[in-house]
Amino acid sequence: MINTKDILETIKMIEEEHLDIRTITMGISLTDCAADSIDMLCTRVYDKITRMAERLVRVGEDIEHEYGIPIINKRISVTPISIIASSCRALDFSPIAKAMDRAAEVVGVNFIGGYSALVHKGYTNADRNLIESIPEALSATGRVCSSVNVATTKAGINMDAVAQMGRIIKTCAYLTKDNSSIACAKLVVFANVPEDNPFMAGAFHGVGEPECVINVGVSGPGVVRSAIERAGECDMSALAETIKKTAFKITRMGQLVAGEASRRLGVPFGIVDLSLAPTPAIGDSVAHILEAMGLECTGGHGTTAALAMLNDAVKKGGVMASSHVGGLSGAFIPVSEDAGMISAVEKGVLRLDKLEAMTAVCSVGLDMIAIPGSTTAEVISAIIADEISIGVVNNKTTACRLIPAYGCEAGDRVEFGGLLGTAPVMKIEQSSPEIFINRGGRIPAPIQSLRN
Repeated sequence: MINTKDILETIKMIEEEHLDIRTITMGISLTDCAADSIDMLCTRVYDKITRMAERLVRVGEDIEHEYGIPIINKRISVTPISIIASSCRALDFSPIAKAMDRAAEVVGVNFIGGYSALVHKGYTNADRNLIESIPEALSATGRVCSSVNVATTKAGINMDAVAQMGRIIKTCAYLTKDNSSIACAKLVVFANVPEDNPFMAGAFHGVGEPECVINVGVSGPGVVRSAIERAGECDMSALAETIKKTAFKITRMGQLVAGEASRRLGVPFGIVDLSLAPTPAIGDSVAHILEAMGLECTGGHGTTAALAMLNDAVKKGGVMASSHVGGLSGAFIPVSEDAGMISAVEKGVLRLDKLEAMTAVCSVGLDMIAIPGSTTAEVISAIIADEISIGVVNNKTTACRLIPAYGCEAGDRVEFGGLLGTAPVMKIEQSSPEIFINRGGRIPAPIQSLRN
């Protein structure tokens, strides 16, 4: 039963504490678009996306106005393009990305994800073609996002792919050097990628998903921080209870929006991703939650423990609010998108090694981190390998979204605008891992993968 107190509390969350639905994402299967001609494939992709998502934005806006709930982004995810392009005779797949971009513009969504490949155990010819085309695809489009899964706990780590992604990221940075190397902000390298993730840049529509589906990603770090501040000087158990109850309320709102969008569009409801996704806005920061818990500055000692407790409490509260929780679900720590993280980096308290430790206990990985443009491809690959190893050994999703900002050095700032925010360029260790990275091959799956 919803009472007046609950209604007033939700209104306050929206108006004062930045509560919002971060995204409604429509997943669309493109498996029936396969063709041996690149032109025919592009036509089928464009036609299907524009047909299936024709009403997505309008329905999202209607729900937003009727319920008074801000819905920040409307997005699309599609079947990994390397799969549907496997029968195509072309070697360059970038025209498919351009067709996706045109379709996204026509239907009015913010981003479209799925220019992706899954190569955790090896490459198909289509995987190779797609990965080689990523720099051109992302530099020539504005809405297309790309992801590559290079490892799983069951398969181990494809180090050939890890090495290649370092080179691909460097090329992306160069091709968009006049625009803050922004192509890199649309590219994620994953371990244990979830196939129902509504958040960009890593979203794609997995092969086990239905023909079309609606996934919703909620947010609300400002709401959680306010609840912690109201809780006052309580012990950790009481603090965890406060976070759980708040996550429950946030997720219930996401469930409501997901159900309405599903009903109005005539599309199955998929999942609610209950991640705490920050924005550059003051008051909408995961770092500020950690500081409200009692840290002087995020990145100091105690940060990993505080983040672990926050992530666990968010999940426990969220799973009680929705029967179908998925995606990443927990706390995101993207540097450029979080005002508190930016401040901690600029103070010199939060460094890359501490961020890496934090990713062992939160939902994603080294996200939206600007590094010096002179960083070699091998160093980038080594950073990826370190982060991916955390995911593989701990049987969790980890990822890297690194931006080697062309022409920038440590201490500079890179402006992306919008939700992507501002990235302080972080100082990183530049000693060479070249021999290690160039060994190639596959790091075997850890012993804990043998669970049958």
